[in-house]
Amino acid sequence: MRPYIVCHMVASIDGRIDCAMVDQICGDEYYTTLAELDCPSALEGRVTREHYGADPTPLAIEDHTPVGEPSVHVARESEGYAIVADTKGKLNWETGTLDHKPLLCVLSERAPREYLEMLRKKDISWIAVGKEAIDLPRAMDILGDSFGVERLALLGGGHINGGFLHAGLIDEVSLLLAPG
Repeated sequence: MRPYIVCHMVASIDGRIDCAMVDQICGDEYYTTLAELDCPSALEGRVTREHYGADPTPLAIEDHTPVGEPSVHVARESEGYAIVADTKGKLNWETGTLDHKPLLCVLSERAPREYLEMLRKKDISWIAVGKEAIDLPRAMDILGDSFGVERLALLGGGHINGGFLHAGLIDEVSLLLAPG
């Protein structure tokens, strides 16, 4: 059974989405509201985590043969996960934790087998489903069934939030409007 998904975001009146700008005009309200949503796990997209959290060292993958089939690996069980959607497996990780939580990568079946082996060695869980793109409904079912995720905060931008919206996976929206 898939988790209950809360899309949490902040927008400015003028439409800018720059995180540093929003932090300046919004203060701590984004994070205090997020804490009140009671979502032990949070999902962000590749672009966000490329700037905040991933190792900037380029990946040293030589064999780009895709996994080509659904694959799930539970490295650690936890009450909450830092989840990153990374369709093709491009992000490099220093450790298996992010924001003091076990890291869990959601990928498509296009991710290289060698990438999944790198995740395994770093004690990082993954879900790889979907031939061309991540099969979001299936991935969310696996999050609930295999990882025990009951509530999930979706903290993405337009692409990932739009994908969840299009798939009918958003149960609740938490929107802060910054006066910028």
